[in-house]
Amino acid sequence: MKKFLVPALIGAAFAMPAGAAAQQLPSTAIGVVDINQIQTTCTACVTARQQLQTQQQQLVQLRQSLQTPLTTEENAIQAEAQRLGDAARTNQALQQRVTTLQQNAANANRQLAQQEQIVQRNAAYVLQQINTQLSPAIDAVMARRGATVVMDASQLLKHNPAIDITADVLADLNARLTTIATVAPAPQQQPAQQQQPQGR
Repeated sequence: MKKFLVPALIGAAFAMPAGAAAQQLPSTAIGVVDINQIQTTCTACVTARQQLQTQQQQLVQLRQSLQTPLTTEENAIQAEAQRLGDAARTNQALQQRVTTLQQNAANANRQLAQQEQIVQRNAAYVLQQINTQLSPAIDAVMARRGATVVMDASQLLKHNPAIDITADVLADLNARLTTIATVAPAPQQQPAQQQQPQGR
């Protein structure tokens, strides 16, 4: 019976219905979207960017307000140390001023780092809100324009303006995204791990 196995398989292969063959891929219709342009020019995006710029300016002002008194005190300490000469090393009052300056500088750096993290978190939150609505906006325009593939313009060397759907996506996004919050929710703290009861 084994000598009939190969011919039987060959016959079965030729007997396969036509539908079982690989299906033809549909013709490709490419659309191009300038993601960076949309993220920076949508109506709500412009307002959000202005508010983020204000936060950045406030951060710069905070850095200056923290740095100015530290610099003033540092210069005063250096001047006093030069006046005292070798005695500066054993001058307790001067050494206390140095210690206080170091503590104030550490506190200032910590405060500034916290504010920088807040501003960075706010910027990431703004981008998250934009991208959340950008994806369905692209899907909607793809369906209307019959596109099967959408590519970011920044990844292309050149493209025909006829396949650029940026304006359509921008209009759809403006309808979906009317406001953007520029203050991110406070990060959730990890719950404290419960201690496992010790076995007897």
